[in-house]
Amino acid sequence: MEDKSQLPFAEPAEQEGTNGFDLDRLATLVRRRHLHFLIPFFLTWLIVWGTSWFLPPRYRSGTLILVEGQTMPKDYVTPNIADDLQERLQSITQQILSRTRLLHIIDEFHLYSGRKAPGDRDAKVDRMRKDIDVELVRDGADRVTAFNIYYSSGDPSTAQQVTSELTNLFINENLEVRQRQSEGTTKFLADQLAAARENLTAQEQKVREFKSQHMGELPGQLSTNLQILSGLQNQLQNEADSLATAKQQHTYLQTLLDQYRASHPVPKNSTGAASSGPTVDDKLAGLKGQLTDLESRYTDRHPDIRKLREQIAKTEQSREQPLDPASNAAQNQHDAIKDDSEVVAATGEPSPMTHVKSELRANEFEISTREHAITELKAKIDTYQARLNDEPMREQELIDLTRGYDQSKSDYDDLLKKKNESAMATSMELMQQGERFRVIDPPNLPLKPDFPNRLKFCGIGLALGFGLGAVVVGALEAIDDRLYLEKEITDLLPAPVISEIPIMINPRDERAANRKLWLGWISAGVIATTILAGSALSYFRG
Repeated sequence: MEDKSQLPFAEPAEQEGTNGFDLDRLATLVRRRHLHFLIPFFLTWLIVWGTSWFLPPRYRSGTLILVEGQTMPKDYVTPNIADDLQERLQSITQQILSRTRLLHIIDEFHLYSGRKAPGDRDAKVDRMRKDIDVELVRDGADRVTAFNIYYSSGDPSTAQQVTSELTNLFINENLEVRQRQSEGTTKFLADQLAAARENLTAQEQKVREFKSQHMGELPGQLSTNLQILSGLQNQLQNEADSLATAKQQHTYLQTLLDQYRASHPVPKNSTGAASSGPTVDDKLAGLKGQLTDLESRYTDRHPDIRKLREQIAKTEQSREQPLDPASNAAQNQHDAIKDDSEVVAATGEPSPMTHVKSELRANEFEISTREHAITELKAKIDTYQARLNDEPMREQELIDLTRGYDQSKSDYDDLLKKKNESAMATSMELMQQGERFRVIDPPNLPLKPDFPNRLKFCGIGLALGFGLGAVVVGALEAIDDRLYLEKEITDLLPAPVISEIPIMINPRDERAANRKLWLGWISAGVIATTILAGSALSYFRG
């Protein structure tokens, strides 16, 4: 076998396989194609970088606004508006970026009035919205603590002035929004409180009417009704005992009177009837005796005493009026007892039974009074007994009414408390003691344009130039079918190379090669120097 170690180019091939990277091919490629790479690389960078100097500059002014919480502790004054600052900022931003607000700013500062500015006012509004930027600043808990406002313009002073105007709009709009929301909350609670007050008044009226309609039947009057019923029953028992005694006395007196009539007949007058006597005085005397008896047991406000006094007054009035014979005859027929005064008037002799008859008439009046009192006491007992029977039903009805009243009272008290707290929060907002915006960094006067960023354009030009140069070199290599390396020749030959003919280089070719090499180095130096100078100019002068 042939020793491969003695063959030409065997060692480089082994080195390529070991390292995996052909340095000779790369060096040859750089020597042949460096100008093809540098020229498109530099031209691309120069075009991109030079374009940045012809674009109109845009200056960006910004301000930092801090969101401060309310000065009063929340334990003393609870805010009555939504705490979602991000939603409120979005709402405020939409209001400030409205067409009316932006047109006012555009007209005030004469924005977008150049030759290339859009003529349509809506187009100006859209352009200004693109030039405004609001950035939120969050803390570690993802809460909004501040926000930045930016505005871009072709003039630094205009950018600063418009940013200052936008800052004032945000601060004032936040105060107005908070005050409007706070006053709206307070007004809503006041309306609800008024409705709750009307409902409570209606419930109170229902309870009041129920108590007035069922006075004496309420659950709180149960013990009183029992005491009154017990007293009425005692009075009824006393009246019944007194009536029984009076009836016994009446029987006794009637017996004495009957015995006297049997032994002493009554004389007749000319008409043949017993003469009528003045019985009104006797009746009045009996009434007064009865009154004396009742006053010894009851107070002056007792209904029996009042009624008895009325009867005495009527009797005294009837005594003063003259009586006609017809009424006297009717009363004589009604009375079962004849006045002893008639006998005295007829015979001229006093009767021994006058006192008995007087007592009998008083006894009959007492019986009548006792019976009438017993009837009234029974009616009162029935009334109070009915009240006691109706007490469970009235209690349930009162519980239902009271439940509605208590609920209305609870709602009213709760709304009253909330309304007072809301009114205090509204006062705090009107005094600007609530959450507010405070400017930390006032709008700055930009000294360098925010657009175009020429240093960034310089980097973009380098990246695009490098890519275009690589594409050009790759394209030229793809269409070039010539062989430049020994390895490429050996790879094409079917047999190993035994010997080679060295390249014969004359001085002319050598000078041309040197000129080409120096030209490449000079071009690379000029391009590098130009790029560095352009980058420095972009950095320092913007």
